[in-house]
Amino acid sequence: MAAERRITLVGAGLAGALLARLLALRGWQVEVYEKRGDPRIAGYQGGRSINLALAERGRHPLRLADADEAVMAQAVMMRGRMVHPLHGEVNLQRYGRDDSEVIWSVHRGELNITLLDLAEQAGARLHFDRRLDHVDFERRIARFVDDRDRRSFDVPFRALIGSDGAGSALRGAIGKVLDLGERVDFLDHGYKELEIPPAPDGGFRMEPNALHIWPRGNYMCIALPNDEKTFTVTLFMPNLGGATVQNPGFDTIRTPQQARAFFERDFPDTLPLIPELERDWARNPASTLATLHLERWHLDRRALVIGDAAHAMVPFHGQGMNCAFEDCAALAAHLDAHADLADAFAAFEAERKPNARAIQQMALENYLEMRDRVDDADYRLQRELELHLQQRHPGVFVPHYAMVSFMRVPYSVALARSEIQHGILVRATRGKESLDQVDWTAVDADVAAHLTPLADVP
Repeated sequence: MAAERRITLVGAGLAGALLARLLALRGWQVEVYEKRGDPRIAGYQGGRSINLALAERGRHPLRLADADEAVMAQAVMMRGRMVHPLHGEVNLQRYGRDDSEVIWSVHRGELNITLLDLAEQAGARLHFDRRLDHVDFERRIARFVDDRDRRSFDVPFRALIGSDGAGSALRGAIGKVLDLGERVDFLDHGYKELEIPPAPDGGFRMEPNALHIWPRGNYMCIALPNDEKTFTVTLFMPNLGGATVQNPGFDTIRTPQQARAFFERDFPDTLPLIPELERDWARNPASTLATLHLERWHLDRRALVIGDAAHAMVPFHGQGMNCAFEDCAALAAHLDAHADLADAFAAFEAERKPNARAIQQMALENYLEMRDRVDDADYRLQRELELHLQQRHPGVFVPHYAMVSFMRVPYSVALARSEIQHGILVRATRGKESLDQVDWTAVDADVAAHLTPLADVP
């Protein structure tokens, strides 16, 4: 039986480390191969470092892995969006009803190191500086290369699981023997990261318990807090700008001096907060954003991809990590439930693929909301009504954000109900300026006609 419960993971990022711990705790012999060096020795060398928003559906798998306490020790609570309009007062738009409904900012590098330590403590064996170079699926031999000296290592495997991110080498290897139906949709917007350092007294320079957002129509800045009292600032903007300064793009703002002029015009209140703006602009390249779609996630019982390797998404709903963690918990459960790996992989894919597609769609939609709508009067009125309907119809009218971030109902269910509820909100507020003008009898009837009680996943 011990020989049968062997699994080889490719990629020791967030999903790989968590899955390694979950499986090791269940008695699996887990080998993990990672192309980068050990971040606990060499320092974190991840790719993009956009801070991560940890929600309830991400915390649940951490609890299953007995990892939640260690992770939460480094997390910073975010109560809602702190909106910074170009003109007008800064205002907090809460995510939920109170501090029981919040999300948490976590640093990708610190989180990865914590999960690696926990995976190793559970018995998983970690191998760093091992880049997947080739897979012989017939002989079940994976070749890894150490790029420091070009040595190669042939590793026999029973099954490979690719937790190696959007540029997955294992997905590429599977694609050579099976048409995965792969499609990548690049967003015509990219991002660049900047940093707000601690204040001179060592504290935060602005409200720490919020996700700060500067919406500007076709582009925006966001800032997430870190436990070392910094903020990671991310500018999202079109890759190609227009002919006028009112339509900026990364191609039109090339130099640090142009960046300063741009921030002076569109984000003036950030300038005192980002003293190294020009240095950060020159040092940090603009990066691309894309959504990965696959029709197939596994090769019979021999290989499977999870997380970003299967369904990379744009970061605007803060759910990429949460979705990947849900993948880990779901896969561990299916491996427990099915003796044949092919059955386990197929059941996992059938469960997770429609949910991945749903959150990919919601992530794209949320970008439009964050950069353009959060400062609109009609949006604020609909949001106000949404919270009132949550009180009037508890367990029936559940706000979109609550379903995604504070519950574990399947993403596909959250998407379907959100579309129905959006219609209710639009009909109830059309032509209205305040809730005093809402026809409550009509809106209550609309809710009753279109929604049934919603049960969370136990």
